[in-house]
Amino acid sequence: MKKNRVYLSMLTTFIVVTAVFCYFFIYKGTDLSAQVQKVVNSKAQPVFNYMIYGGFGPDALNKPMDVAKIDQFIYVTDTNNKRVQVFDLGGTPIFKFGKEGEGKGEFKFPYGIAGDKQGQVYVSDLYNGCISVFDSKGKFIKYFAENNPNDKVIEAPGSLRIFGDKVYVTDIKKSKVLVFDLSGKLLKEIGGPGRNVGQFQAPNALTVDKDGNLYVVDTGNQRVQVFDKDYKYVRSINGSANDAGDSIFVNPRGIGIDSRGILYVVSNLTHFVYGFDLSNKDQKLFTFGGNGESNTQFSLPNGLFVDENDNVYITDSSNQRVGVYR
Repeated sequence: MKKNRVYLSMLTTFIVVTAVFCYFFIYKGTDLSAQVQKVVNSKAQPVFNYMIYGGFGPDALNKPMDVAKIDQFIYVTDTNNKRVQVFDLGGTPIFKFGKEGEGKGEFKFPYGIAGDKQGQVYVSDLYNGCISVFDSKGKFIKYFAENNPNDKVIEAPGSLRIFGDKVYVTDIKKSKVLVFDLSGKLLKEIGGPGRNVGQFQAPNALTVDKDGNLYVVDTGNQRVQVFDKDYKYVRSINGSANDAGDSIFVNPRGIGIDSRGILYVVSNLTHFVYGFDLSNKDQKLFTFGGNGESNTQFSLPNGLFVDENDNVYITDSSNQRVGVYR
């Protein structure tokens, strides 16, 4: 009798554990499978988690270009709608701000987006030629680095990211990277038009690793250029061995680095995202995506952001959505 009770207890425990596992694997699937993959292979590619679409009709995203997690919200530049949309961490729409125009808090082509430690939101406008700073609720505060866009400190800002006490901006017209402090003081200009190392053709996105090295997507030259913390050129990455062969990128755009030291690069016109191992001579680890409309495909992906938990957010511009991977 005692043995039967022990057996029943063990059987009950097994059934409960199995049910919990099946629930998370089947219904929560991506979270657990991503964790399992990373245990088995510490350099595994991220797994699709969920999609952000916005609302319906006029509330839907239209050509989302960039994305950033700022505090506990996800901010997306809803470019064709001339606004920014804000979502909770589950992808539910919360609010939106901005409208078409050239005045304070208005946009012509909102593109890059980033946030500082105070939760302020920085939005670059490629056509208005300025960066606007908003509070976390979307109230305009000021123009960054300029009293007004006519100052032309920044001419055609593309991507921007904030790391530590510095703001990094790609100026597509100048083919330069501009580095500012948080007060808006210009600290450094990197690059200039050209095809030589250290020069750019319409640079797009950028990121910084834990050692302060700067990675710039040199879009027109189909490569990523790497600079050390003193902004001296180190090397290039194009997917070939030692950057000696043809580039695997076609119109590269978004970029990010996760805590494992994996560099993600978006190849816009081939609809793929590539992962490289920075600790192993920039070896290509994986490729995911491809042209299509399924959850694991893209159509002209553009922006990419990696948060502190290694969630990877990718703007899928022609499919009008943001894919979230982990």
